[in-house]
Amino acid sequence: MNPLKSITGTIVSGFVLAIIIIFLLGGGSGPANPWEIWVWLHVLVGITWIGLLYYFNFVQVPAMPAAKADGTAPGITKHVAPRALLWFRWSALATWITGCLALEAMHSMDGSGVVAAFTLQEGFRVIGVGAWLGTIMLLNVWGLIWPNQKKVLGLVEATDEAKAKAAVIALMASRTNTLLSIPMILAMTAQAHGMPF
Repeated sequence: MNPLKSITGTIVSGFVLAIIIIFLLGGGSGPANPWEIWVWLHVLVGITWIGLLYYFNFVQVPAMPAAKADGTAPGITKHVAPRALLWFRWSALATWITGCLALEAMHSMDGSGVVAAFTLQEGFRVIGVGAWLGTIMLLNVWGLIWPNQKKVLGLVEATDEAKAKAAVIALMASRTNTLLSIPMILAMTAQAHGMPF
């Protein structure tokens, strides 16, 4: 039985391999490191979210005129886009939640790591900016992109005029998220590694 024949088998095998690596490299003998656990999961689901964001902006949207011209667009809008948007919106939420859990785990003082980040307290300013950018992006996903994409894809009733307007709103929110993802990723990595300059 080849686990690579299903996505579930592939993901489970990836986690099993990660756990084996933890034990082989000397981990697994001491107490759990909640910060690393949440950061690891945050990065995993974040890659899914941002990967799909970039897929939509760099691949699917630019390919749609050609797909419409050769008649393959209905397959994309019926089968690919709804599935991609399902993973997109739920990975966005999972990224935000695991990010908050990582903020709590990294905070060693009295109070909340989430509050420290979102109020840009000393030692949390860089990650706080990243958290704010990620929050704006999450709100764009659930408040603008998904409701408008449902109209565009015909998942809810909408006139042709409403669909056209919804397509523009969804595209602009998605492009905004692509723009925000660049400084957001900088803020996330700079917290532990410092600014590049």
